[in-house]
Amino acid sequence: MVSLRAQGIGKAYRRYAQTSGRLREWIGFGPQHELIWVLRGVTFEVRRGEALGIVGANGAGKSTLLKVLAGTVRPTQGFYQVAGRVSALLELGIGFHPDFTGRQNVVMASHLLGISVELTAELMADIEEFAEIGDYIDQPVRTYSSGMQVRLAFSVATAVRPDLLIVDEALSVGDTYFQHKSFDRIRRFREQGTSLLFVSHMPGAIKTLCDRALLIDQGVVVRDGDPDSVLDYYNALVARQHAEHEIRQSESPAGVTSTRSGTSDAVIASIELLSAGKPVRALCAGDPVTVRIVVEARSALREVTVGFLVRDRLGNDVYGTNTFHLGLSRAGPEPGTRLAIDFEIVRMDLGVGSYSLTAALHSGATHTDGNFDWWDKAIVFQVVPGQRPHSIGTASLDVRARWLSEDECEVHPSCPADFLPRLQPSKGNDMSAGTSEGIKR
Repeated sequence: MVSLRAQGIGKAYRRYAQTSGRLREWIGFGPQHELIWVLRGVTFEVRRGEALGIVGANGAGKSTLLKVLAGTVRPTQGFYQVAGRVSALLELGIGFHPDFTGRQNVVMASHLLGISVELTAELMADIEEFAEIGDYIDQPVRTYSSGMQVRLAFSVATAVRPDLLIVDEALSVGDTYFQHKSFDRIRRFREQGTSLLFVSHMPGAIKTLCDRALLIDQGVVVRDGDPDSVLDYYNALVARQHAEHEIRQSESPAGVTSTRSGTSDAVIASIELLSAGKPVRALCAGDPVTVRIVVEARSALREVTVGFLVRDRLGNDVYGTNTFHLGLSRAGPEPGTRLAIDFEIVRMDLGVGSYSLTAALHSGATHTDGNFDWWDKAIVFQVVPGQRPHSIGTASLDVRARWLSEDECEVHPSCPADFLPRLQPSKGNDMSAGTSEGIKR
């Protein structure tokens, strides 16, 4: 049974260039605004009893999505359907009046949740007990700490088991003890059939509570799958952005340049590393990338060969090629001519680490034939972990592994006669310990 269905949810806010824009638009001067899209085409389903974690960077649109699904914000596009009662814990202390006491706010919040005054009176003792804020229940909410507000808000929101519970990062404000207490209640609700939408920057909470995870980036769903794989991809994106920021901060305005030499009969006007059409300084292992080099001819030339070379942080050559070896060298560009070439790398299968790009412009097969422009360390970039298993070295190979069965090993000529016995764990040890011991021998 589907508890929640969201189809093509989009949310845009109007931005006016002038403060008088709204009035001018209302009078009839035509549109005076532009639409700023926060969400675009968000589609997913949550089944009864399923927990869906939503992750993404700040400003990705996570909270806006939950507000739409909680009914506090109207979507610009799309629709959603919820089966049963919804309880939402969104912004900290939302709906609480600071000058009213905690007890008075419980009554008002319960009414907003559709709980009758009579039932609220019956539940008040349980709410007080779960919140554990003592005499503060009869004090104005403005005297509460943020943690106390979370305690009371969560106690009210979960006083009656909802069919769909929406929690937006508020629990991260509370203390560790109350977090454990809250997660236990959420688990019990899930066992009874409650569905959960949960936003958190705590990977452990997402992995523990959720069956699936949704990654939102710039208002668009980019991953929907098991929490481990989605969080791995999200962490790679975060690492990539952090590495790129650090590298760009360290670059001088003219780029990182150690050596540049040549006759200047032709020069490299620019070199860029592109991912999805955008310049980058960090990428995930295995990502497709493009090396774009722009060349300017300053003299009459017989031919032009363009190449690039990838080096590791120690200066060792990792990979290089050029248009001569690819059969794409250009003949006779006129002075003043600008040429651009893209070297498209289907998979940048480099290991995690720091690398540099060197660009070369010459005639013939190598730059020793006639060096026009040699630009060493034109770009420094970082490779961060992708979705592949951890590895070391400068290469990220696509490796598959499997254990051989006893029957396979008996007929395999490369297996030593005592191979299988050495793989057996010693008594009292687990298989991994036995395997490690076998390898040492």
